Amino acid sequence: MLDSQPNLKNSNSIILRNQDIIAAYTLLRIVVGINYFNHGATRIFNIPGFIDSMVTTMQESWIPEFLVRINAGLVPPVELIVGVLITIGFLTRGALIACFILMIILMYGITIIQNWSGASSQLIYNIVLFILLAGLNFNRISVDYWLKSKRDRNSKLSSG
Repeated sequence: MLDSQPNLKNSNSIILRNQDIIAAYTLLRIVVGINYFNHGATRIFNIPGFIDSMVTTMQESWIPEFLVRINAGLVPPVELIVGVLITIGFLTRGALIACFILMIILMYGITIIQNWSGASSQLIYNIVLFILLAGLNFNRISVDYWLKSKRDRNSKLSSG
């Protein structure tokens, strides 16, 4: 009888199956996308309230209020848009880079006010974004991959 699992009794190696990495990548991408989407969705209908809370949070910093207001006004729509894109895996690379840019701005603000526990939480987000961006080759269950496969098929048909 053939065993589908490799014999690991005398082995110190870890065996990662490509299909499992693709599944794990997809699930992580969806979780992150939903997280960003819901951050944006819960704030999008109360942007003035979100802006006011950010102004209050940042009032002790040296950043001028008008800059805080501009940045705070952009956060909910950016979170909403990148959340949708990451969840479905469309324009994934660009959406992840946009998230990194957003996180750089948020990290800058949160460290200025010395909110170190918030900064720690944001570092975790950035590690997950790094994993997703670095592992983009595993983004096989996505709109991006479907579109690429469709283009490749059309290109083979037209050249063959």
